[in-house]
Amino acid sequence: MRKPRDFDAELKALEDKARDLKGRKMQQLGELVIATGADALSPEELAGALIVLAETKDTGKREAWAKRGAAFFRSRSRRTARPTDRDAGRTPTQPDSTQPASGGTGEA
Repeated sequence: MRKPRDFDAELKALEDKARDLKGRKMQQLGELVIATGADALSPEELAGALIVLAETKDTGKREAWAKRGAAFFRSRSRRTARPTDRDAGRTPTQPDSTQPASGGTGEA
């Protein structure tokens, strides 16, 4: 006979995983702000710049910001990665949703 599924336990496990992922995302966003030097801005300035970034529809600007962000992550990974990490083919974790914003804080 088949064992019945415990939907409550599965739901709780998914909620716990979602909470962990949200916490990790928040931590990574904070680390990104610090790594880019944007922590020197006031919260109002940072929020304003991010709002302008989010509202920008100009694909040329967004592509330029994405390229600048990608270059930022490449240069950071070279400075912080140990030679054994690079030899193993591992890449540092990058928050996908924030990558274009990292280069745009100075161009808003």
